[in-house]
Amino acid sequence: MADIVKKATRHGVNEGLVELAAVHEDIICLDADLGNATGTSVFHKAYPERYIEAGIAEQDLIGLAAGIARAGLVPFANSFAVFAAGRGFEIIRNAVCYPNLNVKIVGSHCGITPAGDGGTHQCIEDIAIMRSLPNMTVLSPCDFNQAKLMARLMYEHVGPCFMRTSREAMPIVTSLEDKIEIGKAQILRRGSDVCIVATGVMATLAVFAVDEFAAEGINAELVNIHTIKPLDMDAIKASVKKCGGRVLVCEEANMYGGLGEAVAYGLVGTDGIKFDHVAVMDRFGQSGLSGELLEEYGITSANIKAHAAALAKR
Repeated sequence: MADIVKKATRHGVNEGLVELAAVHEDIICLDADLGNATGTSVFHKAYPERYIEAGIAEQDLIGLAAGIARAGLVPFANSFAVFAAGRGFEIIRNAVCYPNLNVKIVGSHCGITPAGDGGTHQCIEDIAIMRSLPNMTVLSPCDFNQAKLMARLMYEHVGPCFMRTSREAMPIVTSLEDKIEIGKAQILRRGSDVCIVATGVMATLAVFAVDEFAAEGINAELVNIHTIKPLDMDAIKASVKKCGGRVLVCEEANMYGGLGEAVAYGLVGTDGIKFDHVAVMDRFGQSGLSGELLEEYGITSANIKAHAAALAKR
């Protein structure tokens, strides 16, 4: 993997947003005193007159974005996911989702990959929080290219959006030429022995697991869920059926309330399902080296491969 290009999704969405802002003057970028970390500093440099620094006040950040949306502009509010989804929740619920305003929220440093920031900053509950809100669309790009493309999709979608992005640079496994749309799953690899449904960085890691499988004679289908809500259950059901009901869901989030539960709910009533789940097993993150934490929490290609191999034999 030494020659593989690695970039973080937090930088992808901001690069895409800067390019969009060149042709759409209604885009406003906001941040909560974390521009260098979230990556919005590039927008600040390019369009300082359209950049608002809200300070360490996430509820004000969301409130400002709601007011900007009511004025007919398109705000992109940024912070770490643990602060945006956590401290900003009440305002997101009552001032954004309840009136169905056109506010875009980008939560960076999701999951446990921001290893050096410790458990207080490693957000494992944002998927559960955001998908519980009526009117909210929840996005989770798998790599830099997809995050860049989805900046445009967020802008074009009318209504509240939440995108989760990663701190760590991850391998790029998709193309800027890909045709993606909100609410439609993307098939990254085709197979018939086991279906892997993955989102975010787990989809990237799953690509390498699936490619290793192919050399061993196991053909896995990999469904990338870049849109967690609305969830493309039609595509998931088709892939699961093709793979004899064997499905493994992978997410860098808590096992409760996330993609795993959403897929399981969607498969209720389907005969012959053999289900497994790779996720953060209901525990907080902790400080450590990135490699050590990934191994500790099972956020690895090897763990995905082990679970999928066991399923393929069932």
